[in-house]
Amino acid sequence: MPTQPLSQKEIEDRLRELPGWSLDADRLTRTYRLGDHFAATALVVHVAQIQQELNHHSDLTLGYDTVALAVNTHDAGDAVTEKDFALAERVERIAPGHGAN
Repeated sequence: MPTQPLSQKEIEDRLRELPGWSLDADRLTRTYRLGDHFAATALVVHVAQIQQELNHHSDLTLGYDTVALAVNTHDAGDAVTEKDFALAERVERIAPGHGAN
């Protein structure tokens, strides 16, 4: 059974628990600003490991010292689900310094 989309209110309530994350075009998004390219690349590797563990993958964009994530659940019609928040929470736990958007 596919994961069920969250309501707008559920998404807004959950986003209060994840400073820096926002809803943009039906996707949870976050940009981390790190100190340099090595730190940004290391974060991408860690995020990829989390995604494999959860079998849930986001769009990742690597810049010189930034990493941007955008995630929604494809098997729920590209809606935001609990799977997306689970991924976001795991990334928050390992992101160095929890860099601001």
